[in-house]
Amino acid sequence: MNKTITPLGIFLLFLAQAIIARDLKPGFEKHEYLSMLAHFARHSDSIASTRNFPLASDEKLIYRSKEIGLDNKWFLWVNSDSIITITIRGTVATKTSWAENSYTAMTAATGSIRLGNDFVFDYKLAEHPRASVHTGWLVGMAFLARDILPHLDSLLACGYHNLVISGHSQGGALSYLLTSHLHYLQKSNRLPSSLNIKTYCSAAPKPGNLFYAYDFEHITEGGWAFNVVNSADWVPELPSTTQTPGDFNETNPLPMVNGMVSKQNRVKRIFARKIFKKLTKPSKEQVANNEKILGKRVSEQIARFLPGFVPPPMAGTMNYVRTGQTIVLYADAEYFRQFPEKSDITWLHHTAKAYWYLANRLKD
Repeated sequence: MNKTITPLGIFLLFLAQAIIARDLKPGFEKHEYLSMLAHFARHSDSIASTRNFPLASDEKLIYRSKEIGLDNKWFLWVNSDSIITITIRGTVATKTSWAENSYTAMTAATGSIRLGNDFVFDYKLAEHPRASVHTGWLVGMAFLARDILPHLDSLLACGYHNLVISGHSQGGALSYLLTSHLHYLQKSNRLPSSLNIKTYCSAAPKPGNLFYAYDFEHITEGGWAFNVVNSADWVPELPSTTQTPGDFNETNPLPMVNGMVSKQNRVKRIFARKIFKKLTKPSKEQVANNEKILGKRVSEQIARFLPGFVPPPMAGTMNYVRTGQTIVLYADAEYFRQFPEKSDITWLHHTAKAYWYLANRLKD
């Protein structure tokens, strides 16, 4: 089903639903998250997909995108409550999709990036000037946003004003960035402030640094975004985190320590600076190595997939952190009886099936 939404189709759909439309409510709701898992299960070409999860009978798929950007794909649904749902597919088994994940060098959360000969993406994902995000997922989100906005505009023009954004795995990481992007489009009046946005990031890796996380948690405060994690899943532990002295807030004890050291005699200064260098050099080298291998080299691969792509400046940070209000699906002894640890099944605890099992055990 690869079709666009016609204005007439949207209008008729809206008329049929408007009488019983309801507004989204803040707060994690078990049934909403289970509904998202049922959606993900219908991303039939994603890793570990399954169609065993029941989807509500009033959910209608009205658009399925082509593969765009770095082999990304999204799905547009509406239901009888006039709620729009955008679900984003996760990683697929292609070099392009994995290159997107591997491009872990961060770039600024606000800026402009040339993604092709005819595509320049201007974006704002955070207010803080030091907020940074995963570059590969920024690239993927840019292509998704370009395709999503015209469809969203059509639905908003017909009176829809409730939107759920969700994705599993890579799709969850992209859901973070899309949520931020749409929020700041609202602030710039590109999208109406009446649009309610609720987000479920399922099994998502870490999308950016601490300053981005602060911003995301601020703009979604009050129960409008959730990071749902199986405690046995390794994917949310990625990308690897390295914190350097440059990742602290500007006001911190390090300048004071440096000032105290400078007042010591020459022998003590040399000794203290040698110790400080030993403590900080490894983390700085780790960031530099990451930007060389998972920044510069991967960007060259991305350029082969996207003719005209110009790599954005790297942010010089690897301080990836878990982001959003976290809902822990705790893997206890009973869980491990159902999903025993097996080192040869890499995705065992990352599957929608594992998340479905744990989510159903949550209290309503």
